[in-house]
Amino acid sequence: MHRLSLVAALSIVTGLASARGAHADTIDSVRIYALDCGAMEIQDMAGFSDTGEYDKKAGKLVDACYLIRHPKGDLLWDLGLGDELAKAGGMTNELGHFHVDHTLVDQLKQLELQPSDIEYVAFSHFHFDHTGNANLFAKATWIVSRRELAWASATPTPFGVMPATWSALKSAKQQIADYDTDVFGDGSVRVMRAPGHTPGHQVLVVTLKQAGTVVLSGDLYHTRDNAKLGRVPVFNDSRADTLASFDRVAKLIARTRARLYVQHAPEDFAAFPRFPQYLR
Repeated sequence: MHRLSLVAALSIVTGLASARGAHADTIDSVRIYALDCGAMEIQDMAGFSDTGEYDKKAGKLVDACYLIRHPKGDLLWDLGLGDELAKAGGMTNELGHFHVDHTLVDQLKQLELQPSDIEYVAFSHFHFDHTGNANLFAKATWIVSRRELAWASATPTPFGVMPATWSALKSAKQQIADYDTDVFGDGSVRVMRAPGHTPGHQVLVVTLKQAGTVVLSGDLYHTRDNAKLGRVPVFNDSRADTLASFDRVAKLIARTRARLYVQHAPEDFAAFPRFPQYLR
């Protein structure tokens, strides 16, 4: 898979100029901001590969949210662990420790934005570490997959889903994205089906004027090695669908020479322009 070097990526950062006051700026081309929406310290990474490479190994993952600013509106892709964890000092369960050091609301304030300013939200899938702040955006249009909603709404509740974190969906405006969806109608921001991790899992494909095509992975991959070596987590919904999605996204990346960002990989988050800087 082709990747821009870190030096090349930094050379196309527009955020070398401060983004303070960006809400007042004229958004004349697409921008992507990476926001810190939490981190996870996993006691045993065994579940992240069904062929044993991570057995009894600890690991650290990041939880990124992405703000895509487009001349026609703002889209938040994935909503992180939730700002409530910052107040609670984190959460520990059988998987490990989850914490939030920088709230999403405070990061948006740096751009002179508040949740009610965001026109669209979309989710790679409905696991709790991607829906934690969803209810803050009840006024936005939610771009959702009916297949994912049916799975996440099942009884008993699937592992990793916390319906209370996305309860605002009941009253929010919805845009159904059962297939690939062109968010703004110009091909620059596309939600693309990539099932396997969950039945309705999706990735986001963004085409930028300077940086070219960027793929935000959701949980298609959790680590850079999983992307490179085709490792499939034990807890994925379908191994066959996961491998098919690996193949589809790999072909897209090869054809468009896209840069892949593995959303949970600390090295990929570190390679992204540091907020409030951005790619364009």
